[in-house]
Amino acid sequence: MGIRSMNEVGMQPEDVAQKLRDGMTKGVLSFPLTSLRDDGSLDLDAYRTYLTAQLANAPGMVFPACGTGEFFSLDEEEYRAVVRVTVEVADGRLPVVAGIGYGWSQALRFARIAQEEGADALLVLPHYLVGAPQDGLVEQLRRIAAGTRLPLIAYQRDQVTFGADALRRIAGIPTVVGLKDGHSDLDRLQRLTLAAPDGFLFFNGAATAEMQARAYATVGVPAYSSAVHAFAPEIAKAFFTALRAGDDEAVNKLLRVFYVPLVELRDRVPGYAVSLVKAAARLRGLPVGPVRAPLTDPSPADLADLEKVLDAGLNLVGAVRRVN
Repeated sequence: MGIRSMNEVGMQPEDVAQKLRDGMTKGVLSFPLTSLRDDGSLDLDAYRTYLTAQLANAPGMVFPACGTGEFFSLDEEEYRAVVRVTVEVADGRLPVVAGIGYGWSQALRFARIAQEEGADALLVLPHYLVGAPQDGLVEQLRRIAAGTRLPLIAYQRDQVTFGADALRRIAGIPTVVGLKDGHSDLDRLQRLTLAAPDGFLFFNGAATAEMQARAYATVGVPAYSSAVHAFAPEIAKAFFTALRAGDDEAVNKLLRVFYVPLVELRDRVPGYAVSLVKAAARLRGLPVGPVRAPLTDPSPADLADLEKVLDAGLNLVGAVRRVN
């Protein structure tokens, strides 16, 4: 086995940031599903099998136990196990960025677990429930940064929105290396990219990010997360390749045939942004299991529509549905 992680060899935040930057240019950002048994318990053997297949499809970096991985449903020991297996499977080949969240005190508990298990960096998911002023958002990150040596990527979506002044302040925290955006307000995002210091990282974290990937790139944010990579890496890679090559015809065809119908299906029911991804992975024979409550698996009618959308996308890139 090689070096398990950059954390393990004591790399400095700026060195890890460079590794993240390199990964952003190589492939999509992978947010793997967390494998569960039918009774809702964690299935680590299945997760290892699933993740091995995911990483064989060359993402730029991997983000375990984040939104797609149902972070909000994992207890601390389950979280520890998921991060540990991810670091082992990644084996130093690409950066591992683990999700943390809730209030800063609880986020630090997860941060310390991720650090102990060899994660390279942390994605700070939006805090729980309440809105907060800009000073509070900055202080939240300061307190998390004070409790872990791992580099942090802030995530703005839902009740978390940074202004330009707050962005400059968090960028001044030595271990805060980037921002993931889920608001898709390109005017605001352009102001943030212009306010940020050189080298600060930005990520497109919109729901089904491929839908807005071209628009994000025009304001200097070409890197994006891909939930599709969690169940159809062939489609995700084809889109990434076409986008980077400037092949608008191929990009438009993938959007029209696959991504737009997927988004329309996703918008039918709250939580389908995760539930449909897991259902699509199961349709391909991947060992991911069901979602945990409060999410629900798709209805039979929606599952039938998902099959049609999935088959159309796979046919377009010359792939077959069953992967095992």
